[in-house]
Amino acid sequence: MSSDRVLKAGVLGATGTVGQRFIVLLAQNPMFSIHALGASERSAGKAYMLATKWKMSEQIPEAVRNVIVHPCAPEHFGGCDVIFSGLDASVAGDIEKAFFEADFAVFSNAKNYRMHPDVPLCVPVVNTDHYAVVAGQRQARGLKRGFIVTNSNCSTSGLVVPLKALQDRFGALQRVMVTTMQAVSGAGYPGVASLDILDNIVPLISGEEPKMEAEVLKILGGVSADGAACAPLSDLRVSATCNRVPVIDGHTECVSVEFAGKPPSIEEIKQCLREYTCEVQELGCFSAPKHVIYVAEGEDRPQPRLDRSAGDGMSVTVGRIRECPVFHVKFTLLVHNTVLGAAGASILNAEYAAKKGYI
Repeated sequence: MSSDRVLKAGVLGATGTVGQRFIVLLAQNPMFSIHALGASERSAGKAYMLATKWKMSEQIPEAVRNVIVHPCAPEHFGGCDVIFSGLDASVAGDIEKAFFEADFAVFSNAKNYRMHPDVPLCVPVVNTDHYAVVAGQRQARGLKRGFIVTNSNCSTSGLVVPLKALQDRFGALQRVMVTTMQAVSGAGYPGVASLDILDNIVPLISGEEPKMEAEVLKILGGVSADGAACAPLSDLRVSATCNRVPVIDGHTECVSVEFAGKPPSIEEIKQCLREYTCEVQELGCFSAPKHVIYVAEGEDRPQPRLDRSAGDGMSVTVGRIRECPVFHVKFTLLVHNTVLGAAGASILNAEYAAKKGYI
């Protein structure tokens, strides 16, 4: 399919906060038109503006206000070229399976298929080479046009961007330690109870740490020699500690990195991060940021309120880059958790897929 064609998009989980972010971003994107919306049986049959508790700062786009919400079943999404899933993991597995088995191209924000060997776990500014496994996925599952691509956990998405830049320039990484300070929007709506998060930090996000530790290895790894599966790294160790903090949007992460070989200087690291580019930029994808990484020179940056919208939320800001007395280098990064960390990544994944002829 020509990448110049406007693609008809369906959104699953359209009434949730990730679904709402999908709708805001798709309404601004010339590559897509919103064709169908899906949500739970409770919302089905209602006009979208009546079915959702809108939580975005932008207004509900006029084009979808009166669109009738359907159940999340393939028969209600005829004519769609691409399906974006903002479904909760508790229901995403079977529903997404029904869609890609019905020969839809599915781009999922849910965790259910992320670690399947033949499913790309793709942060689109990092590892689009993993799309090579789509052919094997189709063959193994008996699909003609359908497939599924997932994006990563929101905190993983920010971490792998500078790690990829460092790995490409300076070779293998040996150990990574990360401590996250994650915004409440990452918990969805209604999310964390106010009595738990106001005037407080919650030092546990259930299941988050093992997800980060495993996803980094898959994303920074490669593809098997036969192209049938992703090949996660086996020689990198990652340790994550995840905290929920009283910030609305923007995950902040404090990272320490040890290189397998001779460590570069701090100036070499800064130059590497500034110069990092990726394939979606080269292809001219609409959502690709001008700069994948912004290096913040202010000694007290990045900060969520000031830096989360860098590159329209598709860039990662890295600051406080300095020597580490335990590992080799440490820094602080910030990623917009509902844009590059969620809906924005899925949309850029679909833009890439269209440019490369997968859709």
